[in-house]
Amino acid sequence: MNAALETNDEVYLVATADILGAKFSDLGKLRSNSLRASWRSLSESVDGKLTILESPSQVVAFARHVQASTVFASKVFDTNGVRELHAISKDLGLSGIDLRTSGGNYAVEPGVVRKNDGTPYRVYTPFFNEWVKHNPGPPVKVSSLVRVANSVNFGFDPNLALASGIQAGEEYAILTLKRFLATRVSEYSEMRNRADIGGTSHLSHALSHGEIHPRTILAVTPDGKGGEVFRKEIAWREFYADVLWHNPSSLTEYLDPKFTNMRYEYSEDVFARWCEGMTGYPMVDAGLRQLKTTGWMHNRVRMIVASFLVKDLHFEWQHGAKWFEENLTDFDPASNSHGWQWTAGCGTDASPYYRVFNPVMQGLKFDPNGEYVRKYIPELRHLGGASAHEPWEVSDGYSHGYPARIVDHAVERNESLARLEEIKIHYPKN
Repeated sequence: MNAALETNDEVYLVATADILGAKFSDLGKLRSNSLRASWRSLSESVDGKLTILESPSQVVAFARHVQASTVFASKVFDTNGVRELHAISKDLGLSGIDLRTSGGNYAVEPGVVRKNDGTPYRVYTPFFNEWVKHNPGPPVKVSSLVRVANSVNFGFDPNLALASGIQAGEEYAILTLKRFLATRVSEYSEMRNRADIGGTSHLSHALSHGEIHPRTILAVTPDGKGGEVFRKEIAWREFYADVLWHNPSSLTEYLDPKFTNMRYEYSEDVFARWCEGMTGYPMVDAGLRQLKTTGWMHNRVRMIVASFLVKDLHFEWQHGAKWFEENLTDFDPASNSHGWQWTAGCGTDASPYYRVFNPVMQGLKFDPNGEYVRKYIPELRHLGGASAHEPWEVSDGYSHGYPARIVDHAVERNESLARLEEIKIHYPKN
């Protein structure tokens, strides 16, 4: 934005509804309304002078309509974003309009952090050790908005009123950051994995929507154990963006190609039970119901539900990743695809596949009193304490209609590992 505002020309501020390769109309209600909330906040901050286009393809038509000589855009690094920006640049060029990119929503741009030999990292820890040496610089203030022109009706109404009740925008993001630093960062390393406690930063939505920049966060992150772990979580987001930048096909394909040879299964009925949080495993179901009702899921629980879909139900990770894309209000393409691949064992980890999350033990560890489960599963609210994680062990555990377990975890864990051995034997060089 600043690059455009620093010119002497009239400036139009534009956002597109179809983002990151996904059609706005295909997104779940909560995610689409979260985008509406962000647009509304941005529009209000510029006195209603934001024009929202239906798709990136309309950028070229809009630029012609307002007789623009240059289109300014934030740098993008995800697979679909790069593809879309390339297409826009080509079409703009045919009309004699320049495209200039600058900025971006990372502290250190993907592609910058490399090994001494110039190759990219595939493992997080050495990436972080190099990433932390780069100074991202201070937060950047927005230039004067005096030359911003009024919005233009371009035939698309995103119905911003549907976002009522959803909090978004830069001001709210800064407030969220301040609350986190004042009340939770000191215990972040111990509490961030507890699903029953609000120990995370709750900044993922703002980061995903570009309402707060990582530089802003890093500039005020304190030293100490909690601050250090939080800084590493910011680096995880940048690591996954870097991996996707260097491996654009890994948005939807296996980073480790040998896993294309594994035996998988697919059942619409089973997938629907997983999506609806009706698998019979309370920690899994609580997470999926949290997603369905709030548009967000605790990060630890994301790993639990992902592991269950891939290693207990033997689905390919892409099915779950697509469900997250449609419903997560903090959806980020790189973090989503590579978070799923990390859990599925085909991504950026040295020896990952043997990690199979036990959904019961994970629940007992990260929701020890069953509060998270009871919050999202009303059928189990009659069970006290940790018994909510194992209703099959209680005489009246199923008295309120909670479903029986869809599979036996112990059996499916062994089956999953057996399938790994098959591809190791038959495709040893892949």
